[in-house]
Amino acid sequence: MIRFIHTADIHFGMENYGRVDPVSGIHTRLLDFYHALNFCIDNAIENQVDFFLFSGDAYKTSHPSPTQQKLLLQSFLRLYKAKIPLVIVVGNHDNPLSFGRANSLELFGDLPLSGFHVIAKPTSLVLDTRHGPVQIVGIPWPTRNSIAVSDKHSHKSATEITQYISQAVVHILQDMAQKLDPNIPAVLAGHLTVCNGIFSGSEKRAIYGTDPLFLPSQLAIAPFDYVALGHLHRHQNLNHNGKKEIVYGGSIERIDFGERKEDKGFCLVTIEQKNVTHFEFIKTPTRPFIQIELELEAGKPQTEQILAELIKYTLTDAIVKIIYHVPAYQKDTVDLKVIQQACADAMYVVGVIPIRQAASRERRIGAMKVTMELPALLGAYFDGKPNLKDKKEALIEKALQLLQEHSECQMHEE
Repeated sequence: MIRFIHTADIHFGMENYGRVDPVSGIHTRLLDFYHALNFCIDNAIENQVDFFLFSGDAYKTSHPSPTQQKLLLQSFLRLYKAKIPLVIVVGNHDNPLSFGRANSLELFGDLPLSGFHVIAKPTSLVLDTRHGPVQIVGIPWPTRNSIAVSDKHSHKSATEITQYISQAVVHILQDMAQKLDPNIPAVLAGHLTVCNGIFSGSEKRAIYGTDPLFLPSQLAIAPFDYVALGHLHRHQNLNHNGKKEIVYGGSIERIDFGERKEDKGFCLVTIEQKNVTHFEFIKTPTRPFIQIELELEAGKPQTEQILAELIKYTLTDAIVKIIYHVPAYQKDTVDLKVIQQACADAMYVVGVIPIRQAASRERRIGAMKVTMELPALLGAYFDGKPNLKDKKEALIEKALQLLQEHSECQMHEE
């Protein structure tokens, strides 16, 4: 029986919300991702897993800061000390755009330490674990460089090259699969986009993107017992009715408010024997993202309405966004200082954002014509103004009085 951790999309460097921690001097969001990763590692050590599989995107960019690199190295060295092999598949965020530049994870493969395996191009390896060998085929994020697109394709469009890369990866994968021992457990690890996968924070399927795409049937092939994927941030099993699991571990922490309702975590996978595999999704402790949105009622104190809504939520240590809709024809009277004080226990307030409802433009009444007498014109005009309709007669009388006074003044001047 082989057990391992499958995780992906750590994204150290995602610091879009938060502040500098006064104790460590490190950004609070970086610490959130660091703690989530170490929660995964704690679980790996506690369960004495046979290996730890990371399916790509360790950093936000391919040029991480020294602090980000230090925290990731500290985390992975815990696996080394626990004698748990680490397999890393390079993701798109780890890959530099320039030819010849090292990817951001390459140094882990160059360390003089046993048990660290970095897969930067399609690779097949046999991993010796405490419970026996396991075969791993790694497919990093497919690019022109990793798939070796030759000059003969230089005349093709970007779409045609992307399709070629997809086809090339499928051929490489099939060739590697045929060379595996069918009697030894096998895992396919990739940072790939499967066409029926769903992007995190939406219901938009991956087929709408521009990534190289793959069908589930192209990945769930013999002799793989489990397909461990990274890239899409939503945890999902794309073949839950099939014999072979095709699983996105998902990101270990929330990236933005689009993911505020999603559980984040990793997979604890067990291969009991060939063709008998199951996994458990384990949630990581994540920072709450709370978006509060309300429609303000006209005629009631606006600040008090928002305060009454805030008490319905636990804001302590959360990242908070407040959106309030101001009624049409109403002035925004919200006291932002009072709202900010009410959110004092939150870790970070993204914003208190007003949405003003645009006043609908009234259509001119078709009966209005330049040939009409002034009283009739004024009457038709005020009929089209709901807020002035009840004052129509008084306004017309006042307008006619002003016109009469103006006429008398002109006669007096003459």
